[in-house]
Amino acid sequence: MNYYLSFFMEVNYYVDRSYSIVVKISITDMQDKRLAHLHTWGCQMNSHDTEKIAGILKGQGYALTADPESAELIILNTCSIREKARHKFYSYLGYLARLKKRRPFIRIGVAGCIAQHEGSHIHDLNKAVDFSFGPQNIMKLADLLRSESFSAAVEDNDAIATTDLPAERDNGIRALVSIMYGCNNFCSYCVVPYTRGRERSRPYENIINEITSLADNGYKEVTLIGQNVNSYNGGCSFARLLRLIDKVEGIRRVRFITSHPKDFTDELILAMAELGSVCRHVHLPMQSGSSRVLTLMNRRYDYETYIDKVRRLRLRLPDVAVTSDIIAGFPGERDDDHEQTISALTEIEFDGIFAFKYSMRPNTKAASMDDQVDEGVKSKRLQEILRCQDAITERKNKALEGSVTEVLVDGRSETDPNSWVGRTSTNKVVNFSSTDCLQSALFLNVRIVKAYRHTLEGEVIGG
Repeated sequence: MNYYLSFFMEVNYYVDRSYSIVVKISITDMQDKRLAHLHTWGCQMNSHDTEKIAGILKGQGYALTADPESAELIILNTCSIREKARHKFYSYLGYLARLKKRRPFIRIGVAGCIAQHEGSHIHDLNKAVDFSFGPQNIMKLADLLRSESFSAAVEDNDAIATTDLPAERDNGIRALVSIMYGCNNFCSYCVVPYTRGRERSRPYENIINEITSLADNGYKEVTLIGQNVNSYNGGCSFARLLRLIDKVEGIRRVRFITSHPKDFTDELILAMAELGSVCRHVHLPMQSGSSRVLTLMNRRYDYETYIDKVRRLRLRLPDVAVTSDIIAGFPGERDDDHEQTISALTEIEFDGIFAFKYSMRPNTKAASMDDQVDEGVKSKRLQEILRCQDAITERKNKALEGSVTEVLVDGRSETDPNSWVGRTSTNKVVNFSSTDCLQSALFLNVRIVKAYRHTLEGEVIGG
């Protein structure tokens, strides 16, 4: 029989948010299964890592539970991109340490970027931790489960790019697919090269095989993920990889994240324009509208280069939605730098942004920079950035009223059982009503009747 079980995830890739991921697990008898609880913070890479962890645990005889107090194994998949996620992890670990005093048989594992950064020191910080492993060593989880003393697997491991691991995905519609791991860019504020290692690309044959299998199992959309997908080099260029994926029968939509502006090429833009499966949405992190600050960030492009790439993209794909990331209050950022960022938002008119205050990360170059910006100033600048972009986003969404667009149905709305939720090629969420009993993974044409800042309201054409 099939059970629908959930594990908790806090996805902090852009903004702090939390939600449950539901995983369908086929098991003969729930009573015969050991229970594991997974809790995740972080980016989409972490989300997919958790799917792999769940896949390994299923092979080891575990079922998943949303309740940590009923589990005998708890794994925390951590994020160290921002201090807030780190604080949340240590707070939750404190709760689990108290739980373990009441239920001493519980085993606690720590995965992800904090595990990689802390290594075996994490056991010194909290003796409740039984094992830890970094993002490059997920394949060692089964061995760690058998260890009777504390073990840490945090070494640099090239095998991550060539080892195909089972994944328990949350639905049968959309799937995350890793195409590469690590990062070579060393932006001055970022810990990713230190926690996920240098760039390693999966062989394109492995990627195509995985996506073909997903299509055979009814998936309609894949999102290719990596710290910098544009620098993919697993036997072909990223643009060529998109062309190969476009030939996989059954996959109607292909997304990718994240792109680095310095590697966003005309070859890629041409592929996007020519391939019907590639979604009309690009997330292209700008980080700042000041070329001086971009140099301090070691982004390796200036503002003029960035906006030129956006213009070339929009010339080829007039209907493309462009979103971005912005950091407020980077060390050394002056008032005029901030004003240049506001001006850039007005000039470019992103469909949306994910903006946050600069968060000092240990061992990064920015952490030791002079002229750290006061927290109050950072907060003020962040609010000004958000107010500016909110007005732009709402205006652009309002312009969609009356238009007809195709949506991929996710399922019923969680808040209104009479409504359905879908997503456009441009990555906009549409809520709509239908008198029919719809199926998830269905493509429908929907007329936008009302637009809001973050969502659209529609009606099914002919429904």
